[in-house]
Amino acid sequence: MYRLGVDVGGTFTDFALLAGASGEIRVHKRLTTPDDPSTAVLAGIEALTREQGCAPSEIGDLVHGTTLVTNAVIERRGGRTGQLTTAGFRDLLTIGKEQRYDMWDLRLGFPEPIVPRPRRREVAERVLHTGEVETPLDLDGAVSAVEDLVREEGIDALAICLLHAYANPAHEKAVAEAVAARFPDLYLSLSSEVSPFMWEFERFTTTTVNAYTQPLADRYLARLEDGLHALGFTGAFRLMTSSGGAAAPATARRFPVRLIESGPAAGALMCAILGQRLDQPDLLSFDMGGTTTKGALIIDHRPMRQDSLEIARVHGFKKGSGLPLKIPVIDMIEIGSGGGGIARVDQRGLIRVGPESAGADPGPACYGRDGAAATLTDANLALGYLDPGFFLGGTMALDAAAADGAIQATLAAPLALTATRAGWGVHETVNEDVVRAFRVHAAERGIDHRRCAMVAFGGSGPVHAARIARKLKIARVVYPAGAGVMSAIGLLACPISYEIIRSDKRALADLDGAGFAAKFADLAAEAAGYLQAAGVAAADVQLDRRLDMRYRGQGYEVEVVLPPEVDPADALARLEALFEDAYEAVFAMRGLPRGLEIVNWKLAASGPMPAIAETGYRLVARAGDENATARKGTRQVYFPETGPLDCPVFDRYALAAGDEVAGPALVEERESTCLIGPGDRLWVDAMGNLVAEIGGEGE
Repeated sequence: MYRLGVDVGGTFTDFALLAGASGEIRVHKRLTTPDDPSTAVLAGIEALTREQGCAPSEIGDLVHGTTLVTNAVIERRGGRTGQLTTAGFRDLLTIGKEQRYDMWDLRLGFPEPIVPRPRRREVAERVLHTGEVETPLDLDGAVSAVEDLVREEGIDALAICLLHAYANPAHEKAVAEAVAARFPDLYLSLSSEVSPFMWEFERFTTTTVNAYTQPLADRYLARLEDGLHALGFTGAFRLMTSSGGAAAPATARRFPVRLIESGPAAGALMCAILGQRLDQPDLLSFDMGGTTTKGALIIDHRPMRQDSLEIARVHGFKKGSGLPLKIPVIDMIEIGSGGGGIARVDQRGLIRVGPESAGADPGPACYGRDGAAATLTDANLALGYLDPGFFLGGTMALDAAAADGAIQATLAAPLALTATRAGWGVHETVNEDVVRAFRVHAAERGIDHRRCAMVAFGGSGPVHAARIARKLKIARVVYPAGAGVMSAIGLLACPISYEIIRSDKRALADLDGAGFAAKFADLAAEAAGYLQAAGVAAADVQLDRRLDMRYRGQGYEVEVVLPPEVDPADALARLEALFEDAYEAVFAMRGLPRGLEIVNWKLAASGPMPAIAETGYRLVARAGDENATARKGTRQVYFPETGPLDCPVFDRYALAAGDEVAGPALVEERESTCLIGPGDRLWVDAMGNLVAEIGGEGE
């Protein structure tokens, strides 16, 4: 049986087909179909299985990552959503945190709430933070309010967001039961299920985003499942979540907000696995695709994680200008710089690239699909970094004349530059944007990025990685086999998992071992239920227990990891020491004369790691690869250090372990191109990775 990973991006959809336990992977890449991404997915499956010589019915496991939910929120293409909330809290989504994320910027922008005020209704009820009911629920009033939303506003999804529902969900569940009986086709999201977290603004925002994307996700998954069935696929179908695990379609339909950043998370997970095989514990994951660039830090072989993220930032990609979501995620920085990033001259006469993207339709000018804007891909083609006849292995020809024309008209002429210099300006602008974002991301987490090696992947990442690494003073860059479809390969390495974060503030002195263990037992039973629904045996479920703790009276917490080998009932006695160690690691002090309290309880349940995580993989040779010579020829390429020069071009598939290449050089594979600058040195390791030592000083 085969396993298949499919990653839908904003510009391209990537595929990786693993042949049983052999470790052999065949990859495929095609343009995304924005109107209905399932069209490209199904067409790609047909093409890839035909090339492999197998049938879709032989695929036993399909893991899918998608940007559908992310794009739906950014582009506001979700369902018509209403909100039901506690009386007096109708305007909470508009009021937000009442904080300015930049004290001195008078042009501050904030995203519009997912649910506009006319689609919000109140209900009489009040639960205290202790879980005690102060005001009983007016159930008839709640149903009447929803009837009004359906009749007057035409909603097809409802977010039920009651105050302190994380402490006592009884009122939310009663409303949901009554509304489901009255409107069985209405999509319902309960804040006590989506995000049982005590800060109401984040909880309400997360729940409204979940409700907003439920209709879209449900329809997409239905189309995809119908199409897969028509192809003869009868295997297990799972979706990647933002935390680096896979979930069953039923879970994805119920909590589509957890699909945000699903594809990029797979790439970061695969980087961590690669680091283990390379004995490289600290890595900077650099993923540049057609629409965005993603960066993630892997420290001590584990991707850094967090329990929240922002989406749809509206003001210069500044933190605080987006919609806050409280979900478990792999910690990533994402900026709007990708191959399709549109280049323009701003009001200051400077080149700017992105965040707007030409996407898959019409795409960059060089795609020959009537795109008029100059993009990063057009610039890289004009600079000689891409072969117009070998894009996607020659299956998609690029129009070099169209790229030159777009650069000349929109950039070179207004700036009185040659097309080559304007193209270099685009390339270097993106490099600087990425470097700036990565430096800030690492500094905010207290990490010295210079101690890391870089793993570069994505369709555009290998073109830019060496120069970005030089600017960051990173000495080594690894280009994994199949770099252009790395996230799709990463989907094959992710375990089935589900994470829960639940607020329940408890003083440490008030807990005993049995009560402490019982709390985690309840979370474990809930999380394991989602895994068992996805086919994981109870005996194969592994648990990771963590806590957010603080000194009493503080307004911030540190995360404490419980030792996996210690029973929770016995771990309570060690909790104070574990907290002091974690606190000291962050604040360089310990032992404040205050009691301790637990704020959030966290549990991650996961199934077994797929075999590919242990054994690795190798790409399947294609027709003609066996007769290829390592050096394909030369191409005129622009480098700022030398100007245009004839640069050697190598075929990655013909390079063998131990081969070395001195820069400047280009190493081409079907889905990406590796650019090695002057002074850099590259070799092929025993696993087929290209490893580059970056020469010279940082820029």
